[in-house]
Amino acid sequence: MSDNTKEQVRERLAALREEMKRESLGAFIFPSTDPHNGEYVPEHWKGREWISGFDGSAGTAVVTMNEAALWTDSRYFIAAGEQLDGTEYVLMRERIDGTPTIAEWTGRKLAAAGGPTEVGIDGMVTPADVVEALKADLRSQGGLTLRTNFDPLGRIWHGRPAIPTTPIELHPTKYAGESCSSKLDRVRTALRAVNAGGMLVSALDDIAWTINLRGSDVHCNPVFVSYLLITQNRTTLFADRRKVGPEIEQYLKDNNIMLREYGDIREALQRYDEYSIMMDGSETSHTLYNSVRCKEKINRPSPITSMKSIKNSTEAEGFRSAMVRDGVAMVRFLRWLGPAVAKGSETEMSIDRKLTALRAEQDLFRGISFDTIAAYQEHGAIVHYEATPDSNMPLRPEGLLLIDSGAQYLDGTTDITRTIALGPVTEEQRRVYTLVLKGHIQLQMLKFPRGASGTQLDAIARRDMWAAGLNYMHGTGHGVGSYLNVHEGPHQIRMEYRPAPIQPGMTVTCEPGIYLEGRFGVRTENTLLTVPYMTTEFGEFLQFETLTLCPIDTTPVMTEMLTDEERRWLNDYHATVRERLTPYLDSDDAEWLRKATIEIG
Repeated sequence: MSDNTKEQVRERLAALREEMKRESLGAFIFPSTDPHNGEYVPEHWKGREWISGFDGSAGTAVVTMNEAALWTDSRYFIAAGEQLDGTEYVLMRERIDGTPTIAEWTGRKLAAAGGPTEVGIDGMVTPADVVEALKADLRSQGGLTLRTNFDPLGRIWHGRPAIPTTPIELHPTKYAGESCSSKLDRVRTALRAVNAGGMLVSALDDIAWTINLRGSDVHCNPVFVSYLLITQNRTTLFADRRKVGPEIEQYLKDNNIMLREYGDIREALQRYDEYSIMMDGSETSHTLYNSVRCKEKINRPSPITSMKSIKNSTEAEGFRSAMVRDGVAMVRFLRWLGPAVAKGSETEMSIDRKLTALRAEQDLFRGISFDTIAAYQEHGAIVHYEATPDSNMPLRPEGLLLIDSGAQYLDGTTDITRTIALGPVTEEQRRVYTLVLKGHIQLQMLKFPRGASGTQLDAIARRDMWAAGLNYMHGTGHGVGSYLNVHEGPHQIRMEYRPAPIQPGMTVTCEPGIYLEGRFGVRTENTLLTVPYMTTEFGEFLQFETLTLCPIDTTPVMTEMLTDEERRWLNDYHATVRERLTPYLDSDDAEWLRKATIEIG
């Protein structure tokens, strides 16, 4: 963080404390979410980033009259430590022994200060379940209370970005594979099954999927700011009318979807007259959740999230096609990379631009699916590193380069990580690289019973790392949307328990890694599709189809560490990559790919 930004943070904290004093608040909490509980949020709702200077996608800032702290997870420990250095903020490492909870820390600080015992949080950007849990936690800390109806940013954030008004676009059925009316019928069937008169949909990707529309309101995610209220007889979309052109307006009418202004949602919920409503308290904002006064609130996960996670045959084929085009761009990039680095003029940021430009040449390209991580040597140990003009490192023909990138295509979303040896590497780097590769391969070879959750599969990717006394703190895999958000649930593959089973049709990434702070990091990632394996007297068994098509660098591999089965998998994978991509490459690119995919012994 620059000295100028640090000074801005100091000024913003001073302005906030003036408002806190005026409102008799002892502390204020800034989550990283927006009214839709999105992982990535429009600039208008980046209040936690604005007040703290930390720009990671996950974190919570807490400010008292005299101190400030920020909680984030292991993906951001290094980056947050660097960005918060020189500010008031103390970094709190979540899920690390000795780290106090937000309520514990706040309680101690307010008790010591002896001032107001009311804590503030904006209920419009905080899920209902989070607010209720926080209220209970604060009560246990000397009877602290929580106020949810005040947003200080409305007073102190001068020049705050507006809520986006970019146009909404149609996502044709030839890519979606199912009509809007069919999806709404399925949703209503699910509502009847739990005696729900209707449901509020807050998650932007759920809305976009359900009514087959897309937008560009959120960086890298093709969604649009809106709410969707579905009952057995009506569907209402709440969105800024400036976003709705004639084509979309007619489309909504054709599908019997009413259009109301985005800001009307609270009043509409207050007037909601069905006997019951389904709302997910872990997703729906506290303010909206408590606006409804019907007889019964059914607090359970939206059925749309699970529906969306299981790709239909059209979506699956779209992923396969998108991966071919993405693989072509990756091969052209990797062929270019070595000679370019040898010339001595490339940096982390310049290769990011090159890769994006090569992807942009592909048919149906609509943008990147997340900000590229191009991390050289010690930067590779920063899990969510993003190069800046200050950190931008020149590349040398030695050591390891980690590139985590992806693209949005009309027929699919890609997410791939490759770690590349730019020249000579150390024995330690080779060993770590091979351990990561072993975990990567083992998970993709796995056969497992239907009904297994991602948590049960996670250990497979970590087994050899654990045997070497190594581990990584992020998840091993997440779902991927179909021209939607690159992170998609409800399933995940990770150590922390996630009950959602891995189902046929689900996409999921496989991305184990090892990160050695100050030295280097390694991650290898493919996107997979869950498909049937066999059915026996013990039930249905599943396996993974690898969708990503891109060579894995074999130059750092310690082949003696691989089992015969792992070598066969890698050689078969490279044969598939060669077979699928070669028809779309010129002769020079095809020859480079042939050499990059030569069998290892």
